[in-house]
Amino acid sequence: MPKRGNPYSALNKLFHEPNRLAIVSVLCNATDGITFNELKQECNLTDGNLSRHLQSLQQARIIRIKKTFVQSKPQTTIYFTERGRYSFIRYLEALEEVLLKAAESLGGEKSSGTLPVPKPARA
Repeated sequence: MPKRGNPYSALNKLFHEPNRLAIVSVLCNATDGITFNELKQECNLTDGNLSRHLQSLQQARIIRIKKTFVQSKPQTTIYFTERGRYSFIRYLEALEEVLLKAAESLGGEKSSGTLPVPKPARA
């Protein structure tokens, strides 16, 4: 886990956007890549929204996109790059540090792995 003076600065904004976080999380399990349509369905995104996020990830070299034809139909397959995996691991480590700090501030134990349960507010 990274030990930095400010763990928040290590939160990569590229991954921190909820839809891109979902996309990259799905790609973690797709060792042989995943088709555009499968990814779209898995992340519950529209064609345009997914395309926009993939473009951002591709420009940062987090993913690689391969376009082929399967039975005369175009097929787009998305792959997680090694750079992408490394960057995502660094992001997850920074996120973990930030979340542990937040849990500690709320009275949770760092080693317990659970957050404290808040008491209901009185009316």
